[in-house]
Amino acid sequence: MKSKVYFINNITELDKLLNQIDLTRYIKSDDYVAGKIHFGEEGNKAYLKPQNIKPIFSAIEKVAPHTFLTDCNTIYKGSRSDSVNHLKTAKKHGYDFAPLIIADGLFGHNVIKVTVDLKHFKEVSLGACIVEADAIVCFTHFKGHDVTGFGGALKNMGMGNGSRAGKQLMHADIKPQVIAKSCTGCGICVKWCPTSAITMDKKIARIDLAKCIGCAECIAACRFAAIGISWAGTPNSVQEKIAEYAAGAIKDKKGKIIYFNFLLEISPNCDCYAHNDPPIVPDIGILFSDDPVAIDQASLDLVNQKAGKDIFKELYPNVDGTVQLQYAQKIGLGQRQYELITG
Repeated sequence: MKSKVYFINNITELDKLLNQIDLTRYIKSDDYVAGKIHFGEEGNKAYLKPQNIKPIFSAIEKVAPHTFLTDCNTIYKGSRSDSVNHLKTAKKHGYDFAPLIIADGLFGHNVIKVTVDLKHFKEVSLGACIVEADAIVCFTHFKGHDVTGFGGALKNMGMGNGSRAGKQLMHADIKPQVIAKSCTGCGICVKWCPTSAITMDKKIARIDLAKCIGCAECIAACRFAAIGISWAGTPNSVQEKIAEYAAGAIKDKKGKIIYFNFLLEISPNCDCYAHNDPPIVPDIGILFSDDPVAIDQASLDLVNQKAGKDIFKELYPNVDGTVQLQYAQKIGLGQRQYELITG
C-alpha cells in the first residue's frame, strides 16, 4: 500500500489540512511532544516563518499541552552553535510563542546514544530531548542543499537531531586537527576527550591521532573554532549517514511521529547560511504525512514539476539527492511510493 501524503497549495487552506488529520492517532494528552524545527541562521531570510506553523502548533498543543519547539546546536561557529545564542536567534526570528528547548544542551553535550547497527554507525549521538520526548512533529522547510541535493524531513530528522559531535561524524570520517593560532589553551577539549588523546603543550592543545577514535567530542567542546571541522564526506556517504541518524531519532517512536514539509520560499541552499538566494521556484504549498520518505519524494516531485526540470540536479550536477530516499527506504524508514491527497 502506498503511503498517504496530504497536500494543500495555499497557506490559507491550512484548516482544511488539519481537518483531515486525526492528531489523537499519533499524540496523547500526556505526551511530551518535540516540535523539531530549524530556527534559521541569523542573516538568513528564507527560513520557515513562525506564522506558517503557529496554527499547527496550536492544534497540537490543544491535544498535548506539553508541546515545545526544539533543535540541536550547529557544528560550525555561528548564531546557533550554543544554546544561549541559539535561543536568542530563535526568538529574534519570531519563535517566542512556544516553549523552546535546545535538545543537546548548552554546548552540545546533553546527548543520548541510540543503537542502530547499520552500515555506517552502530550507534548515533542524538540531542537528549529528542530521545526523551514521547512524540515528534517534524516541521521542515524544503530547500536545496549543496551536499545532499535537497534538504527535507529526512535531513531535518537526521542531521538536525544529531549532536554537534554527531554532525561531524555525518560529514566526514577524517580525524580532527588543532588550529594552533585559534587555540586559547583553555583545556576544555582535554576534559571531553574520552580516550585522553589530547594534551596541552605550551598552552596549545595537541591531538595524538594514534589514540584518537574520531568521535568529534573535541569539536563539540571547543568554543573558539580551534579544532578544524572536516566537510570531506562524499554526497552519497553523507546522505546515508543522515538516514541512519534519522533512524535513531525515529527508533522506539513508531506511530508517534508526523511530518509537515513547507514548500515555501524554496531557496537553493540550506537555512544554515547567514544569507540566502532568491527562491528557485514559486511557492507550492504544504504537505503532511507520517512517512518521511514519502513526504520527501512527493516534495521533490512537486518542486521538479513546478520547475519543469530536475532543478536540484541542475543546481548540483555532482549530487544525486535521491540517494537519501533510496537508502532510507532500504533501512525501513518509509517508502518512496505515495498517494498524493489534495485538499
